[in-house]
Amino acid sequence: MQLSTLSLFPFCNFLTLYTLFHLPNPISSLCKTVPKFLHIKASREGESRCYFTLNQGFNRSNKLSRYIVIRSQLAGTGILDATNPLSEIKPSPKFRGVCFYGMTVMAGVLPFGILIVAHPLALIFDPYKTKFYNLIPKLWATASIAPFFDIELEGLENLPPQNAPAVYVSNHQSMIDFYPLLTLGRSFKFIGKNTVFLYPGIGWAMYILGMIPVKRMDIRSHLEAVRRCMGLVRNGASVFFFPEGTRSKDGKLGDFKKGAFTVAAKTGVPVIPMTLIGTGEIMPAGMEHVVNSGSVKLIIHKPIKGNDPEILRQLARNTILDTLSIEAQRKKRLS
Repeated sequence: MQLSTLSLFPFCNFLTLYTLFHLPNPISSLCKTVPKFLHIKASREGESRCYFTLNQGFNRSNKLSRYIVIRSQLAGTGILDATNPLSEIKPSPKFRGVCFYGMTVMAGVLPFGILIVAHPLALIFDPYKTKFYNLIPKLWATASIAPFFDIELEGLENLPPQNAPAVYVSNHQSMIDFYPLLTLGRSFKFIGKNTVFLYPGIGWAMYILGMIPVKRMDIRSHLEAVRRCMGLVRNGASVFFFPEGTRSKDGKLGDFKKGAFTVAAKTGVPVIPMTLIGTGEIMPAGMEHVVNSGSVKLIIHKPIKGNDPEILRQLARNTILDTLSIEAQRKKRLS
């Protein structure tokens, strides 16, 4: 299944930008006035074309050369013909990153307002937030990522019924991993670093949605989080874990911790392994200020059941590891 994410706004589509204007004659007079970080070349008979190439030193931080093509005709020669198509302008990953965070904020204004207004009612009629908040995170996540990359969903038939509790687990490559996961429209509760809950907006929304804070390197906090997860599952909610505990910086799958599988084994609910592919290339770990172009694939695997946390852990990790290996081999063949 392909989840289409065409641009919602023209300035976010990043397909083509045209800049048209008349140049004075001769064109060489213009070229001499351009700052030194730009290189200019070329003109054609009856039509001038300036190619502006940003200097490597000017854009050294992201190691990317930018090419801007500005096409014009000499004054008085009439309307431009279509014989020479205009080149595309591809925004830098940093610019895309700024737009991405801006879109995330704009897309969250209305949903966050709804959450604040509806929260008192949800505490009364749906205290474990198993039904009321399914749609809001999905709409927010979809709107946030729509202008920037596509998501392909595979294995939707493996998802349990909407309101059936389960423990979901996935590999962790990037800060944007939870966006594709939220597009599933499931009511699972994430476990997040306690410091994130202090952020204005997103932290408050996480609290209202019933997410679970945990302190890193604090065993007591981790045990409390597992206990809370068991309580949520027993009351009909689902929970989500990144069992690696942190993002993989090299793309390799790390060891899985037992917390998620202990919850599943002791409550008798299935583990739903999921594999995320592509998020690490779009926003690599440690480079949260950039958004590269690309696409994301989310694969939902068949449920795993059992009462031994160690066996569940091994089965889930092997499933995700095998899928990542197959995908790596496929990319190698295509390259």
